[in-house]
Amino acid sequence: MRLDFPTIMVMLVVVTGLIWAVDAAFFAPRRRLAETKGGASDAGNGVEADDALKTESAYHAPKVVEYARSFFPIFLIVLVLRSFVAEPFRIPSGSMMPTLLIGDFILVNKYGYGIRLPIIDTKIVDLGSPKRGDVIVFRSPENPATPFIKRVVGLPGDRIAYYNKVLYVNGEAAEQESLGTFSGTGSGTSMSGASLRRENLGGHLHELLVQPGSPTLEGKLVVPEGNYFVLGDNRDNSRDSRFWGTVPDELLIGRAFMIWMSWDWGHGIKWSRIGDSIQ
Repeated sequence: MRLDFPTIMVMLVVVTGLIWAVDAAFFAPRRRLAETKGGASDAGNGVEADDALKTESAYHAPKVVEYARSFFPIFLIVLVLRSFVAEPFRIPSGSMMPTLLIGDFILVNKYGYGIRLPIIDTKIVDLGSPKRGDVIVFRSPENPATPFIKRVVGLPGDRIAYYNKVLYVNGEAAEQESLGTFSGTGSGTSMSGASLRRENLGGHLHELLVQPGSPTLEGKLVVPEGNYFVLGDNRDNSRDSRFWGTVPDELLIGRAFMIWMSWDWGHGIKWSRIGDSIQ
C-alpha cells in the first residue's frame, strides 16, 4: 500500500470517524446517564455551585473524542475534494518547459477522466478519456508512488514515431513553427538558447523546446489499447514514453488545467503566471 497523502487522509477519516462513532454508540449514553444521576444526587444533597461544575465536567467526552469529532468533517471534506474534484501539485523539474516552469503550483481535474476510489484507484464512474494535447498527471509506470506530468501525443491505436526532433502521428508529421530562441529566467536559465517552437498537434497548438544538435532518443511504436503515449514539452530534457513506454489508463490521476501559484525558490513569486490556464 502506498503511504501517500490520499492514504494518510483515508486513515485519518477512518480513525477519527471510528472514535466518534464508537463513543456516540457506547460511551456517550453512559456519560449522559451518569450525568443525570449525578445531577439528581447533587441537587438532593445541596452540593455547592463549584462542586457541581466539577462533577459535571467529569461527564464530558474525553479530549481524544472531542478532537475526533472536530477534525473528522475537515478530514472528510479534504479527502472528497482532493479525490474527486481537484488536487494540487508542484512542478519540480523543467521537463514541461516552456508550458510549465519549475515552481509552478498547478490544479488537476480529478473527475474529467472518470471518478476513482482513493488508494486503490479503481474507476467507478467513466466520464471520459484523455485527448491528444492534454497535459496530464499520472503515476510513473516505473514507480507508481511518483506522480509525473507530461503531454498526451498518442491515443490508443495510434502509430507514433519520433525522428530528428519531429513527432509523427499515424504517418503525419506534427507541424512545427519556429518562434526564435528561448530566454529562460530563474531556475529555467539553463534552457536559454534552446529553440522555441509552436507545435500543431492535430489542431492543438502548444509551445515546446528543442536543442538542435543534442542527442535524442528516436523510434516508433503502436500505442496499445487502454494506453497513452506522452512526451515532455522540453523534448530533449524529459524522461517520457520514449524511455519507459506508454501510460496505462489505471495510472491516470487527472488533467492539469490551471496554475494557481508560481514560486521559484530563491527567485521569488512569478505573479504574472498566477491564474494562467494550461494549454
